[in-house]
Amino acid sequence: MKLNEISEALKCETFCGAEYLDREIKFGCASDLMSDVLAFSRAGAVLLTGLVNIQTINTAFLAEIEALVFVRGKIPDERMIEMAIIKKLPLIGTPYSMYEACGILFNQGLGSTMECISEKVING
Repeated sequence: MKLNEISEALKCETFCGAEYLDREIKFGCASDLMSDVLAFSRAGAVLLTGLVNIQTINTAFLAEIEALVFVRGKIPDERMIEMAIIKKLPLIGTPYSMYEACGILFNQGLGSTMECISEKVING
């Protein structure tokens, strides 16, 4: 799924990185805990989060996240936007809650970064 398709589905505002909206997104993950992002995300994912601080940018960069989606209408500050531009990380924001945004992307076929873990728990 392309990032611009995610942006359209979630009715996003683009804060920076419009030139990267054609990126291919392989997985979705959602968390406000950056330790969970480091533990459970995979390269090529989009991260949905309500955590709006510089730690989010640094964690996304380390985890090789392709883009950040801020939920619930949250807006990054100028320092975050400057850091994201340096790291070539698109920042977009949706008015939807994290729950709603995840549901929309899941229904459009975007798989979870935790799919393998979930399957192990369910299937043993």
